Amino acid sequence: MDKEKSERIQRLNDRFRRSGIGGDILITPGIQALGESGMQAVAEKVMHFEQFSEDNDPHGEHNFGAFDHDGQRIFWKIDYYGPDMMSGSEDPSDPDATRRVLTIMLASEY
Repeated sequence: MDKEKSERIQRLNDRFRRSGIGGDILITPGIQALGESGMQAVAEKVMHFEQFSEDNDPHGEHNFGAFDHDGQRIFWKIDYYGPDMMSGSEDPSDPDATRRVLTIMLASEY
């Protein structure tokens, strides 16, 4: 994938992660079990996550992150689907051809 497409995907993922615009957000049962204040704290950490590196973001798309919260390891990831949600997106850099899904989970649920 070329650098320009990766940068566009990164911008779209960051906007989605911070605003919820352009996709769906799934919260797993393990995250729900943290209670309302725990879920809010985790959501804030996902929104403001900036610890991207070559190890966790090799393509520069900002589509995965991991952090600790109250002694639990938390993962979040963004997947790319076509508008019909039946298959993967053919071009994640095109917001009209892509529906993003952000999943927030305990690492133990992965």
